Amino acid sequence: MTTTSNPIGLFDSGVGGITVMQEIIRLLPCETLIYFGDTARIPYGNKGNRTIERYSIENTIALLEFNIKLLIVACNTASALALPKLRNLFKIPILGVIEPGAEKAATTTRTNRIAVLGTKGTIQSGAYQSALQRLIPQAAIIPIACPLLVHLVEERWLDHEATRTIVREYLKPIQKEEVDTLLLGCTHYPFLKELFQDEIGREVAIIDSASACANAAALLLKQQALLSPASKGSHHYYSSDDPQKFGLLIEELFHCLLPSVNLLVPGQSHIGEKAE
Repeated sequence: MTTTSNPIGLFDSGVGGITVMQEIIRLLPCETLIYFGDTARIPYGNKGNRTIERYSIENTIALLEFNIKLLIVACNTASALALPKLRNLFKIPILGVIEPGAEKAATTTRTNRIAVLGTKGTIQSGAYQSALQRLIPQAAIIPIACPLLVHLVEERWLDHEATRTIVREYLKPIQKEEVDTLLLGCTHYPFLKELFQDEIGREVAIIDSASACANAAALLLKQQALLSPASKGSHHYYSSDDPQKFGLLIEELFHCLLPSVNLLVPGQSHIGEKAE
Protein backbone atom coordinates (compact mmCIF):
# COMPACT_ATOMS: atom_id res chain seq x y z
CA MET A 1 0.00 0.00 0.00
CA THR A 2 1.39 3.39 -1.02
CA THR A 3 1.60 6.01 1.74
CA THR A 4 3.12 9.47 2.02
CA SER A 5 5.97 8.04 4.10
CA ASN A 6 7.14 5.65 1.37
CA PRO A 7 10.43 6.54 -0.33
CA ILE A 8 11.15 7.74 -3.85
CA GLY A 9 13.28 5.39 -5.95
CA LEU A 10 15.76 6.48 -8.64
CA PHE A 11 18.04 4.52 -10.93
CA ASP A 12 20.75 5.21 -13.48
CA SER A 13 23.53 3.17 -15.01
CA GLY A 14 26.06 4.93 -12.79
CA VAL A 15 26.65 8.11 -10.84
CA GLY A 16 25.05 10.58 -13.26
CA GLY A 17 21.53 10.26 -11.91
CA ILE A 18 22.68 11.63 -8.57
CA THR A 19 22.52 15.05 -10.24
CA VAL A 20 18.75 14.45 -10.32
CA MET A 21 18.74 13.15 -6.75
CA GLN A 22 20.55 16.27 -5.51
CA GLU A 23 17.92 18.52 -7.05
CA ILE A 24 15.16 16.47 -5.43
CA ILE A 25 16.93 16.71 -2.05
CA ARG A 26 17.12 20.50 -2.49
CA LEU A 27 13.48 20.84 -3.54
CA LEU A 28 11.96 18.08 -1.38
CA PRO A 29 14.12 17.81 1.77
CA CYS A 30 11.47 15.83 3.64
CA GLU A 31 11.50 12.90 1.22
CA THR A 32 13.37 9.64 1.75
CA LEU A 33 15.27 8.65 -1.39
CA ILE A 34 16.65 5.31 -2.59
CA TYR A 35 19.28 5.62 -5.33
CA PHE A 36 20.48 2.66 -7.39
CA GLY A 37 23.48 2.89 -9.71
CA ASP A 38 23.65 -0.14 -12.00
CA THR A 39 27.43 0.03 -12.20
CA ALA A 40 27.87 -3.63 -13.11
CA ARG A 41 26.20 -2.97 -16.48
CA ILE A 42 27.36 0.58 -17.29
CA PRO A 43 27.14 2.14 -19.87
CA TYR A 44 23.57 1.79 -21.08
CA GLY A 45 24.02 4.09 -24.08
CA ASN A 46 25.71 1.51 -26.31
CA LYS A 47 23.32 -1.35 -25.53
CA GLY A 48 20.41 -2.54 -27.68
CA ASN A 49 16.81 -1.46 -27.07
CA ARG A 50 15.64 -4.79 -25.65
CA THR A 51 18.62 -4.96 -23.32
CA ILE A 52 17.84 -1.48 -21.96
CA GLU A 53 14.20 -2.50 -21.45
CA ARG A 54 15.29 -5.63 -19.56
CA TYR A 55 17.73 -3.73 -17.36
CA SER A 56 15.09 -1.09 -16.59
CA ILE A 57 12.47 -3.69 -15.67
CA GLU A 58 14.92 -5.50 -13.40
CA ASN A 59 15.97 -2.24 -11.74
CA THR A 60 12.34 -1.26 -11.16
CA ILE A 61 11.52 -4.62 -9.58
CA ALA A 62 14.54 -4.26 -7.29
CA LEU A 63 13.47 -0.78 -6.17
CA LEU A 64 9.88 -1.90 -5.64
CA GLU A 65 11.17 -4.05 -2.77
CA PHE A 66 11.57 -0.79 -0.87
CA ASN A 67 7.85 0.02 -1.32
CA ILE A 68 8.61 3.17 -3.29
CA LYS A 69 5.76 5.59 -4.02
CA LEU A 70 7.41 7.11 -7.10
CA LEU A 71 10.02 5.86 -9.56
CA ILE A 72 12.33 8.31 -11.30
CA VAL A 73 14.22 6.92 -14.28
CA ALA A 74 17.26 9.19 -13.81
CA CYS A 75 18.87 7.90 -17.00
CA ASN A 76 18.23 9.45 -20.39
CA THR A 77 18.83 6.24 -22.33
CA ALA A 78 16.42 4.24 -20.17
CA SER A 79 13.91 7.12 -20.29
CA ALA A 80 14.12 7.16 -24.08
CA LEU A 81 13.87 3.41 -24.63
CA ALA A 82 12.06 1.85 -21.67
CA LEU A 83 9.65 4.37 -20.12
CA PRO A 84 6.51 3.25 -22.03
CA LYS A 85 7.21 -0.38 -21.13
CA LEU A 86 7.72 0.45 -17.46
CA ARG A 87 4.51 2.46 -17.28
CA ASN A 88 2.63 -0.39 -18.91
CA LEU A 89 4.00 -3.01 -16.50
CA PHE A 90 4.02 -1.18 -13.17
CA LYS A 91 1.19 0.63 -11.43
CA ILE A 92 3.15 3.31 -9.59
CA PRO A 93 3.87 6.82 -10.87
CA ILE A 94 6.98 6.84 -13.08
CA LEU A 95 8.89 9.90 -14.29
CA GLY A 96 11.69 10.10 -16.84
CA VAL A 97 14.10 12.93 -17.53
CA ILE A 98 13.43 13.59 -21.22
CA GLU A 99 10.10 15.42 -21.16
CA PRO A 100 11.11 17.78 -18.30
CA GLY A 101 14.45 18.50 -20.00
CA ALA A 102 12.82 19.19 -23.36
CA GLU A 103 10.27 21.51 -21.77
CA LYS A 104 13.02 23.49 -20.05
CA ALA A 105 14.98 23.81 -23.29
CA ALA A 106 11.85 24.89 -25.16
CA THR A 107 11.16 27.70 -22.70
CA THR A 108 14.83 28.79 -22.73
CA THR A 109 15.59 29.05 -26.44
CA ARG A 110 15.08 32.39 -28.17
CA THR A 111 15.96 31.36 -31.73
CA ASN A 112 14.48 27.82 -31.71
CA ARG A 113 17.88 26.40 -32.64
CA ILE A 114 18.73 23.66 -30.14
CA ALA A 115 21.57 21.13 -30.02
CA VAL A 116 21.08 17.89 -28.09
CA LEU A 117 23.98 15.84 -26.76
CA GLY A 118 23.31 12.27 -25.66
CA THR A 119 24.44 8.68 -25.68
CA LYS A 120 24.17 6.70 -28.88
CA GLY A 121 21.00 5.01 -27.65
CA THR A 122 19.31 8.25 -26.62
CA ILE A 123 20.09 10.06 -29.86
CA GLN A 124 19.12 7.12 -32.09
CA SER A 125 15.81 6.78 -30.26
CA GLY A 126 14.81 10.28 -31.41
CA ALA A 127 13.10 10.84 -28.05
CA TYR A 128 14.46 14.35 -27.46
CA GLN A 129 13.96 15.32 -31.09
CA SER A 130 10.31 14.23 -30.95
CA ALA A 131 9.68 15.92 -27.61
CA LEU A 132 11.17 19.21 -28.81
CA GLN A 133 9.30 19.10 -32.12
CA ARG A 134 6.01 18.64 -30.26
CA LEU A 135 6.78 21.70 -28.16
CA ILE A 136 8.30 23.82 -30.98
CA PRO A 137 7.24 22.46 -34.39
CA GLN A 138 9.47 24.94 -36.23
CA ALA A 139 12.58 24.18 -34.15
CA ALA A 140 15.91 23.33 -35.77
CA ILE A 141 17.35 20.47 -33.72
CA ILE A 142 20.93 19.24 -34.03
CA PRO A 143 21.37 15.86 -32.28
CA ILE A 144 24.90 14.59 -31.51
CA ALA A 145 25.82 11.20 -30.05
CA CYS A 146 28.72 11.36 -27.57
CA PRO A 147 29.37 7.74 -26.56
CA LEU A 148 32.73 8.32 -24.83
CA LEU A 149 31.67 10.93 -22.29
CA VAL A 150 30.02 8.63 -19.74
CA HIS A 151 33.24 6.64 -19.42
CA LEU A 152 35.29 9.82 -18.94
CA VAL A 153 33.02 11.05 -16.13
CA GLU A 154 33.00 7.68 -14.39
CA GLU A 155 36.82 7.68 -14.59
CA ARG A 156 36.84 11.24 -13.14
CA TRP A 157 38.69 12.67 -16.14
CA LEU A 158 36.78 15.92 -15.82
CA ASP A 159 39.76 18.25 -16.37
CA HIS A 160 41.90 15.98 -18.52
CA GLU A 161 43.21 17.37 -21.79
CA ALA A 162 42.01 14.21 -23.57
CA THR A 163 38.47 14.94 -22.38
CA ARG A 164 38.70 18.52 -23.64
CA THR A 165 39.87 17.24 -27.05
CA ILE A 166 37.02 14.74 -27.27
CA VAL A 167 34.44 17.37 -26.26
CA ARG A 168 35.83 19.70 -28.92
CA GLU A 169 35.45 16.99 -31.57
CA TYR A 170 31.90 16.20 -30.55
CA LEU A 171 30.88 19.87 -30.64
CA LYS A 172 32.40 20.60 -34.06
CA PRO A 173 29.14 19.89 -35.97
CA ILE A 174 27.27 22.62 -34.07
CA GLN A 175 29.89 25.37 -34.26
CA LYS A 176 28.33 26.82 -37.43
CA GLU A 177 24.70 26.03 -36.58
CA GLU A 178 24.12 29.20 -34.54
CA VAL A 179 22.37 27.34 -31.74
CA ASP A 180 21.44 29.33 -28.67
CA THR A 181 20.61 26.34 -26.45
CA LEU A 182 22.55 23.16 -25.71
CA LEU A 183 20.51 20.40 -24.06
CA LEU A 184 22.53 17.83 -22.13
CA GLY A 185 20.70 14.59 -22.79
CA CYS A 186 22.63 12.50 -20.28
CA THR A 187 22.77 12.91 -16.51
CA HIS A 188 26.56 12.39 -16.58
CA TYR A 189 27.15 15.39 -18.84
CA PRO A 190 26.59 18.20 -16.29
CA PHE A 191 29.99 17.31 -14.82
CA LEU A 192 31.49 18.53 -18.11
CA LYS A 193 29.41 21.70 -18.33
CA GLU A 194 32.39 24.04 -18.07
CA LEU A 195 34.16 22.26 -20.92
CA PHE A 196 31.04 22.54 -23.07
CA GLN A 197 30.68 26.22 -22.20
CA ASP A 198 34.33 26.93 -23.04
CA GLU A 199 33.91 25.38 -26.47
CA ILE A 200 30.55 26.86 -27.52
CA GLY A 201 30.77 30.24 -25.80
CA ARG A 202 29.02 31.82 -22.84
CA GLU A 203 26.15 33.13 -24.94
CA VAL A 204 24.77 29.61 -25.44
CA ALA A 205 22.47 28.40 -22.65
CA ILE A 206 23.24 24.92 -21.35
CA ILE A 207 20.28 22.92 -20.07
CA ASP A 208 20.28 19.73 -18.03
CA SER A 209 17.14 17.93 -16.95
CA ALA A 210 17.89 17.48 -13.24
CA SER A 211 16.10 20.55 -11.86
CA ALA A 212 13.22 20.18 -14.34
CA CYS A 213 12.74 16.55 -13.33
CA ALA A 214 12.75 17.49 -9.63
CA ASN A 215 10.08 20.12 -10.27
CA ALA A 216 7.97 17.53 -12.12
CA ALA A 217 8.36 15.11 -9.19
CA ALA A 218 7.28 17.74 -6.67
CA LEU A 219 4.21 18.62 -8.75
CA LEU A 220 3.21 14.98 -9.20
CA LEU A 221 3.54 14.15 -5.50
CA LYS A 222 1.51 17.24 -4.59
CA GLN A 223 -1.22 16.37 -7.10
CA GLN A 224 -1.46 12.82 -5.76
CA ALA A 225 -1.28 13.91 -2.10
CA LEU A 226 1.91 11.89 -1.59
CA LEU A 227 4.28 14.52 -0.19
CA SER A 228 6.09 13.24 2.89
CA PRO A 229 4.97 14.56 6.28
CA ALA A 230 8.43 13.94 7.81
CA SER A 231 10.54 16.83 9.06
CA LYS A 232 13.59 15.48 7.21
CA GLY A 233 14.16 12.66 4.77
CA SER A 234 16.96 10.09 4.63
CA HIS A 235 19.06 9.11 1.62
CA HIS A 236 20.24 5.61 0.75
CA TYR A 237 22.64 4.46 -1.96
CA TYR A 238 22.98 1.11 -3.70
CA SER A 239 25.09 -0.15 -6.58
CA SER A 240 25.26 -3.45 -8.45
CA ASP A 241 29.06 -3.67 -8.33
CA ASP A 242 31.78 -2.59 -5.86
CA PRO A 243 29.82 -0.34 -3.48
CA GLN A 244 32.98 1.12 -1.93
CA LYS A 245 34.28 2.29 -5.30
CA PHE A 246 30.88 3.79 -6.08
CA GLY A 247 30.87 5.63 -2.75
CA LEU A 248 34.33 7.05 -3.40
CA LEU A 249 33.19 8.25 -6.83
CA ILE A 250 30.18 9.99 -5.30
CA GLU A 251 32.41 11.61 -2.68
CA GLU A 252 34.86 12.93 -5.26
CA LEU A 253 32.37 14.12 -7.86
CA PHE A 254 29.88 15.69 -5.45
CA HIS A 255 32.38 16.91 -2.82
CA CYS A 256 30.56 15.25 0.05
CA LEU A 257 31.41 12.86 2.87
CA LEU A 258 31.79 9.26 1.74
CA PRO A 259 28.24 7.85 1.71
CA SER A 260 27.40 4.36 2.87
CA VAL A 261 26.65 2.29 -0.25
CA ASN A 262 25.13 -1.20 -0.17
CA LEU A 263 25.11 -3.88 -2.83
CA LEU A 264 21.91 -4.49 -4.77
CA VAL A 265 21.82 -7.10 -7.54
CA PRO A 266 18.78 -6.89 -9.86
CA GLY A 267 17.13 -10.27 -10.13
CA GLN A 268 18.11 -11.17 -6.57
CA SER A 269 16.79 -10.04 -3.23
CA HIS A 270 18.60 -6.84 -2.27
CA ILE A 271 21.60 -7.06 0.05
CA GLY A 272 21.82 -4.59 2.91
CA GLU A 273 19.20 -2.91 4.99
CA LYS A 274 16.06 -1.45 3.53
CA ALA A 275 15.37 2.21 4.15
CA GLU A 276 13.05 2.81 7.05
